[in-house]
Parts: sequence; C-alpha cells; structure tokens
Amino acid sequence: MKTGLTTAVAIAIGAFGLVGTATANAADKSDAPDGVTAYSVEADFEDVRFGLENAIINRGLVIDYTSHIGEMLARTSADVGGTKQIYANAQAMLFCSADLSRKVMEADPANIAYCPYTLFVYDTPDAEGTVTVGFRRLSETGSEASKAAIGDINTLLDAIAQEAVSE
Repeated sequence: MKTGLTTAVAIAIGAFGLVGTATANAADKSDAPDGVTAYSVEADFEDVRFGLENAIINRGLVIDYTSHIGEMLARTSADVGGTKQIYANAQAMLFCSADLSRKVMEADPANIAYCPYTLFVYDTPDAEGTVTVGFRRLSETGSEASKAAIGDINTLLDAIAQEAVSE
C-alpha cells in the first residue's frame, strides 16, 4: 500500500537534492489493473522515459532490453484488425539485479520466473502530457526467505517508478 512517497525516495530526494519540475501523482493509479502499481506525472514522455532509464542505470543495473510496445502495436494494427491507436508512446524496460536475483533464487530456484524485472512507461493519444510509469508487483510467495527477497524486489521497482515520475 502506498500513502505517498516512500521513506527511501524521500531520503534520496533530500540526500541528492533532486528537485522535480513536474507534478507527480504519487498515489497508485486507481484504474491500474489488480497487482499493477502505476504512477502518473504531467510531463513530456521522453523526459520521463529518460528519467526511468536513469533511475535504473544509476543503481548500477543494466537494462537488458527495451521493448517498444507502442511502436509494435502501431506497426501491426492493420494486420490484426486494430481499430484505434492505444498509445502515443509505450515502452517497457527489462533488467535484473544480480544481488536481488541471487537472493530470491537461493530462496527458491523456481523464482527464476521473476527475472528479468519489468518497468513500463506510456502515454495515450487522449492524454498526451500525462505519462504513466509502473510495474507488475511480484507475488510474495514461498518460504519466509523467498517472501522477503521478493518484497525487496517490489520495493526496488516501486522506488525506481516513483523516482522516474519525480524527476
């Protein structure tokens, strides 16, 4: 449950002097599907996308793949009977954390299913200028060690998403 900026983000903002030029809605989007955490900000898509990329990279993490979901949907729309443009822009960034991945997979080798982690960023044609950043929360299941490690991943994903909309 989110009740505003997390302590970690608040500390990061204070420690690094991050000053946001955009106004972020730090609460979960009410229209996000169950299990999805999403934040919106009034800003330029490219600025938020770049902020998301930096929020990942600045933690020493490597983006393994960027999925250009909006471009793929636009390119294939006629082929699959698409009737509307869904996104003005939409991407997903996939990455792992060696430290967190090791912890979660040592707790349960089946937790490999959670890697890589994904954060998305998009805006829609009917709300350009409102950019959404978020992720699908990982189910905190299994042993106590597994639950704790998966919780750490959810915390990381949440901090990155909030940082991206606070830049």
